[in-house]
Amino acid sequence: MTSLHLQHLSKHYGATQAVQDVSLSCTAASRVAIVGPSGSGKTTLLRMLAGFEHPDQGSITLDGQTLAADGRALPAHLRGIGYVAQDGALFPHLTVADNIGFGLTLKGEARNRRIAELLDMVALDQAMLQRWPHQLSGGQQQRIALARALAQQPRLMLLDEPFSALDTGLRAAMRKMVAQLLGDAGITPFWSPTIRPRPCPLPTSWR
Repeated sequence: MTSLHLQHLSKHYGATQAVQDVSLSCTAASRVAIVGPSGSGKTTLLRMLAGFEHPDQGSITLDGQTLAADGRALPAHLRGIGYVAQDGALFPHLTVADNIGFGLTLKGEARNRRIAELLDMVALDQAMLQRWPHQLSGGQQQRIALARALAQQPRLMLLDEPFSALDTGLRAAMRKMVAQLLGDAGITPFWSPTIRPRPCPLPTSWR
């Protein structure tokens, strides 16, 4: 079954056209990579999927639910979509535990257990829960950002060049870990990679 369907998406910022007539479909648990040069609209496309930007034209449908069409759009917090920004975007005034738990409705011990589970999912030590973002390496920050996104049990995960600040070896290891983690969770990853897997037009789908 097709889980995500984009039809003729376009987005302008004033006189600048950021995204022009993009259409694609992908199935549940597939991996989709959006590739292209800087300024080609990759981030804008992901932000429209997340609900942070609204398309000027076209529609977005996820699992049969219309997220955006005809000038109307479902708010981001109701879409069931996770988003990991290029720089991780952790809250600097919150500990690792509070960053992961941001947005969780659980309280007390149930909340603490869920945070600990999420930290285990991204293969980090429980001793890190009381650290601050500035005390983490780049790779650790990206894992915390991923754990925070996973906390909402999203249907779709968006990753906007999440490993661009990492060195080559760590970047490859993180890509492998994230692909395995999302695959095990049955979450469809939709991302703009730092390095192209092969020359290809925007967009392409990996199975």
